[in-house]
Amino acid sequence: MVRQPFHLVEFSPWPLTGSLGALMLTIGLTSWFHGGGLLMLALGLSIIILTMLQWWRDVIREATFMGHHTSYVAKGLRWGMILFIASEVLFFFAFFWAFFHSSLAPTPELGCSWPPTGIDIINPFSVPLLNTAVLLASGVTVTWAHHSLMEGTRKETMQALALTVLLGGYFSFLQGLEYMEAPFTIADSVYGSTFFVATGFHGLHVLIGSSFLLVCLLRTAMFQFSDSHHFGFEAAAWYWHFVDVVWIFLYLCVYWWGA
Repeated sequence: MVRQPFHLVEFSPWPLTGSLGALMLTIGLTSWFHGGGLLMLALGLSIIILTMLQWWRDVIREATFMGHHTSYVAKGLRWGMILFIASEVLFFFAFFWAFFHSSLAPTPELGCSWPPTGIDIINPFSVPLLNTAVLLASGVTVTWAHHSLMEGTRKETMQALALTVLLGGYFSFLQGLEYMEAPFTIADSVYGSTFFVATGFHGLHVLIGSSFLLVCLLRTAMFQFSDSHHFGFEAAAWYWHFVDVVWIFLYLCVYWWGA
């Protein structure tokens, strides 16, 4: 066998089960939206969660215990994460495009004004401003955790990571309250559509990022990170900073300027 520095992954069923779960989740959501039951939705979500747990287990095993993540592999993983975040930037760019397309030149159907006639907007200096402070604080704590990890202070790393996860959960809690008390719905003209789609997908990314950081916290507690081998945490920190930046643009454009 020819030796080479790259890791050739073993045959894995998880891409297949993940795709199956995503298909069932999509069908279940569509059925639920049209008044159907929740069985297909719950089944698809369960398959995705189980696939995630098993797939993460395999990757952690390869990286931590089998030594497959060499410097060459880590470099490839970094580029993969960079390209993934770039694709996420374009994902949100589409939402900002839709928002500015409607807001910069409101049509007569919107009352030639923005926000459209009849829409009561959310005060940008209430809960949205608090959420901005919460996310900016979480960006500070995740940076604190990264520097603590590089300096080998495990206790500080865990404290900072736990605080970041709590701040992420608090943000999601506040956004949920904001949605429940919002004076408009996703069906209220293009303003409601662009608002809830853009902020809703960002909220989903916050939940994903919080889960990412929670896994890093558990791995830190299990001594699976070192000061020189912790790409899993770096990827989570990059993702969290991306979520922070997107929220700043959402706050400035949608909540403040859009109001």
